[in-house]
Amino acid sequence: MIHDSIINPEKIVTLPIGFRDILSPHADAEAKMIDVIMSIAISHGYMRVKPTLVEFENTLFNGPGLAISEQVFRLIDPISQHMIGLRADMTTQAARIASTIMIDAPRPVRLCYAGEVLLTTTNQLNPERELVQIGAELIGNSTADADAEVILLAIESLHTVGVKSISLDIMIPALVPLVLADMRLPAEIFSAVRQAINQKDIATVERLANSKSSVLVGLLKAFGPCEEAMRALSELELPDKARDFLVRPAEVIKLITNFEPNLSITVDPAENRGFEYHTGIAFSLFARGGRNEIGRGGRYQSDKDPKSTATGFTIYLERVLQILPKHQQTPTVYIPYGTPREQSMALRTRGQITIAGLTPVVDNYAEAKRMGCKSILLNGQTIDLSQY
Repeated sequence: MIHDSIINPEKIVTLPIGFRDILSPHADAEAKMIDVIMSIAISHGYMRVKPTLVEFENTLFNGPGLAISEQVFRLIDPISQHMIGLRADMTTQAARIASTIMIDAPRPVRLCYAGEVLLTTTNQLNPERELVQIGAELIGNSTADADAEVILLAIESLHTVGVKSISLDIMIPALVPLVLADMRLPAEIFSAVRQAINQKDIATVERLANSKSSVLVGLLKAFGPCEEAMRALSELELPDKARDFLVRPAEVIKLITNFEPNLSITVDPAENRGFEYHTGIAFSLFARGGRNEIGRGGRYQSDKDPKSTATGFTIYLERVLQILPKHQQTPTVYIPYGTPREQSMALRTRGQITIAGLTPVVDNYAEAKRMGCKSILLNGQTIDLSQY
């Protein structure tokens, strides 16, 4: 077992930026959290899949995968001589599985997964380039009930692993593009307005869009608690196509509050950064009082087939572990050389962790402490080492 006294900082190998070795007990906590969340998803009928770590570019970048192409490590396959990529997101892989080898499975298809993804770049909010992605996808159903199901599943998963207070932020990524398209702004102004919206810069939006800015400013100001935000959106003079996108969020919010009446829900209708490939509502999950999202998801089109509409979520395991109480390592019991195996087996059956001595030593107590154990098994009795 790993304890601080045996870690030598002078021997730590320099790894590429964004990569690190993960030791116990953090690695233990990761594995346990994955098991818990996957078990919850499976209990809801989601089938666990394990997509390949690498794919040819033409499949990896298909559909929503194109939106993350710049995050993918690329290399040449020495056998086929074709370009392949190391996955940066397992969402697109689950969608590919559903639309190919599981094409004949009855819809909706429910899939869940957990595994490492690799990113080419990093930023201040996401310093890691090797992440564990945990998620679930519901593919082949376009209803509000499907949207609500994946959100509630994500919330249930977070509650179960110990996140107490969760808030939900709902976005409508298609709303701003539809409003901008209706305005028919010149190309040079269009890009500047889009950037100002992303930065929530109301003054710049008003200056650039002039008389056409009122709706855009209204979208930016509509951010807030779900009831107030939806009321403000309903009062805006939106194009018909954009107004149609207000129906689904209202339906989903109602379904969610029926099951989670105390959940804090906000609506941010102008936010779409990171949700570019989403075609319906999108969402972020936060721990109450936290600044960084601990999960996100939403509706997207997995391929060109209209029946391939999908919705899903991703939980950021590292961020969840950061806000939970530090994982306590189970104390270990030292088993001196020559101890009957059935005695140590009895301890392991009760959930204890044993470390067996492999050679005779003069002082078993000293050896147990050297190995970082908290107790020792002698003559069938477990003895606490704190008194020695």
